[in-house]
Amino acid sequence: MEWQQLEYFRVVAKLEHFIKSAEQLAISQPALSRSMTKLEKELGVQLFDRHGRSVQLNETGKLFLARVERAMQEIEDGIEEIRQFHDPYAGKVSIAFLMSFGVHRLPDVIASFNRKYPDVEFALYQNPTTVILPQLMRSEVDLCIIGPFGEEPGVVWHKLVEEEMYVYVPADHRLAERESIRLEEVAGEPFISFKPGYGVRTLMERFCGEAGFEPKIRFEGDDIMTAAGLVSAGLGVTIIPAFSGIEHGKVKRLRVTEPYCRREIGLAWVEDRKLPPSADLFRSFIIEYFRGRGES
Repeated sequence: MEWQQLEYFRVVAKLEHFIKSAEQLAISQPALSRSMTKLEKELGVQLFDRHGRSVQLNETGKLFLARVERAMQEIEDGIEEIRQFHDPYAGKVSIAFLMSFGVHRLPDVIASFNRKYPDVEFALYQNPTTVILPQLMRSEVDLCIIGPFGEEPGVVWHKLVEEEMYVYVPADHRLAERESIRLEEVAGEPFISFKPGYGVRTLMERFCGEAGFEPKIRFEGDDIMTAAGLVSAGLGVTIIPAFSGIEHGKVKRLRVTEPYCRREIGLAWVEDRKLPPSADLFRSFIIEYFRGRGES
């Protein structure tokens, strides 16, 4: 059994057609058919049900495919790991992060890092808080950018920045001429919010509770630009951190004097898991990036 056979098998299993698979693999269709027949003989089982030029993966084939993909992924990961340890400035960093942080903060950090280490690649995963931490624990990402969370054994959280949260109202809103408000002043307004599970939603509910009311959620979603767009259309108000993507002619940002509306964002990693050198490099960089700006 050869590596090439397994690669051929994966493609045929995906396309379920010998001619299309042969075209993708840039080999002749008879050569591909012979390779799959040889593989089945070596295993002593049929992997496909054949219907002319089309094939269909049978139950045995599905079991084998799952193992093949897992094994090949392990080998590919091993090759990548060796490459990274040989050259930490040319590896890949995988990060899960809060969407509200990715809009205005993370791109600047990565751009600054990229100027210094242009060969490092990034895999970015934008998710709510309830998804990010499990991703980290399952080793799907090297690092995550997240707010404070409950005690999680073995996970280190380092504060990066503290951000002020603002109330955004439509430009023609009754409070739009003001620079600041008490949060209780929008108690009767319809709110535009993130879906449950997002950190910004949790903070909004907490701040409103501290102001003595429960927000009336009229619209909920998972995109900060959509939330801002709904505000600009006069459909409600929202509480989000400041960022540059909002059309300021259509909305007004108001500082909240009471209660204290701020959030902490930090970097998390698994304490006893050795990071790839490129991820370790980025971890040090982002911590110093915010420390150098006096934000950490």
